[in-house]
Amino acid sequence: MKECKKGRRLGSAVVLLQGVVTALFPRASVRLTKRMIGKNFDNADELEATPAYVRQLRAIGVGMIAAGGTGLLLEDATESKAEVVEAADEATTDGED
Repeated sequence: MKECKKGRRLGSAVVLLQGVVTALFPRASVRLTKRMIGKNFDNADELEATPAYVRQLRAIGVGMIAAGGTGLLLEDATESKAEVVEAADEATTDGED
């Protein structure tokens, strides 16, 4: 179960980091996309990103920041709640002996 929590936390952190990069440096994302397209299509390096596409990439980056941050916050909240419940269970079982 701990591996699953670590995986979710890592996934949220990766999404958050990718969102920051995409929001701050959308042109880098455009270059990466052109490189990936260039592997399968001719003249992909001649493609030009419109200003609207760059704005959309920034918006996607902001959304990824929100999604990754929310995932991390919810994971921490769930973890804290589980610790409180576990401590309460231990306190009640210690009092019964």
